[in-house]
Amino acid sequence: MTTSHERRYTERLEEFSDRRPFLVDLSLVLALMGSATLGASLTIPGAELPSDDRFAVALMGVSCLALLKHRTHPRLTVVVNALCAMVVIAQGYLLTPLLLGPVMASLYWLATLTERRTIRQYGLTTMAMLTLAAAFSDSMDHVSLILRTIGPVFWLLLPLAAGTMTRLRRAYLEATQARAEHAERTREEEARLRVTEERMRIARELHDVVAHHLALANAQAGTAEHLALTNPRQTKQILHDLTGTTSSALRELKATLGLLRQTDDEGSAPPEPAPGLARLPELVSSCASAGITVTVTTEGEPQPLSPGVDLTAFRIVQEALTNVTKHAATQTAHVRFLYAGTRLLITVTDEGPPTAPAPGPAKGFGVMGMRERAHSIGGELRAGPRPEGGFEVTTALPLQPSVAEGEEREE
Repeated sequence: MTTSHERRYTERLEEFSDRRPFLVDLSLVLALMGSATLGASLTIPGAELPSDDRFAVALMGVSCLALLKHRTHPRLTVVVNALCAMVVIAQGYLLTPLLLGPVMASLYWLATLTERRTIRQYGLTTMAMLTLAAAFSDSMDHVSLILRTIGPVFWLLLPLAAGTMTRLRRAYLEATQARAEHAERTREEEARLRVTEERMRIARELHDVVAHHLALANAQAGTAEHLALTNPRQTKQILHDLTGTTSSALRELKATLGLLRQTDDEGSAPPEPAPGLARLPELVSSCASAGITVTVTTEGEPQPLSPGVDLTAFRIVQEALTNVTKHAATQTAHVRFLYAGTRLLITVTDEGPPTAPAPGPAKGFGVMGMRERAHSIGGELRAGPRPEGGFEVTTALPLQPSVAEGEEREE
């Protein structure tokens, strides 16, 4: 409690000093002038004071008035005070801390406002001058030489040490404030970056969900219209699948948009699990009802996938089959999974005619989104037309994401 009060009073004093520097300096100058005048009247028992003390008082007054310039001219202030003190000591006045008050104040402000090299030059020179003056002063003939020299050195080292500590404290506070400001800016930039990444992630999810289900719904509706008169039973089945497609689209849209309303409240409903390759049969069935026959083959021993890789693999296959439904001039597609070491290779191909143009999304958001998904977990993706015809999407994904945050962003 006491330390807290002292710190509070110190902070208030510093704030007042910053607002009214001249008043603070003038108060200190008057106090030092009184102490120097009192110090000039002290002497060792049995020793006599110099007869003319007006000159000494005038010198002390000049040295104290010079302190008013310590903020702008700290070096000149030290020189003036050192010369005045040396002259007064040489006249026979006793060297006391009261008499050295103006010099000590000038050394303190020198150590506070200047660099180390200046402190060493001016501080050591001042100490040497006053120590020599005290050693040869007549007022201290009854004192041993050791005591004459130790006293001035000790009293002049105190303000230099105190001023150095004050300067280091100010530098530490400035560095701490600078680090705090930098940390605040970094937090704001990181928050903006996370918001941007989250927006991109949700945009990819919305694109995959909307594009896939709308493409399937459009294909299913077109097939049902074509078979409405010739095959009513199959048309009824396609319309039933169309209902399932739209229901699935609504569920995924609700789950994706629900991320924007998530809170940390305990009563909030937990988010639905992200889709993965376990839903691949459902995806193949939806494509079949849209008129696209999808064959799936798996090579190698299947390995467990992290949630982020599982979601990425499913979304890439979903987007590739969506592109087949929308753009390819074929009724068949093939999905191949190859577990090789620590990577999962996925290939989605269609067997369109060689003269068929490359699917439109080769430069659109579909391929861009698939590539971003693969890169976010340390994988890679290639997409383009095949020489023998059709289109091919090939991606290599790690079984465990190599980017630490990739899994968190995709979950």
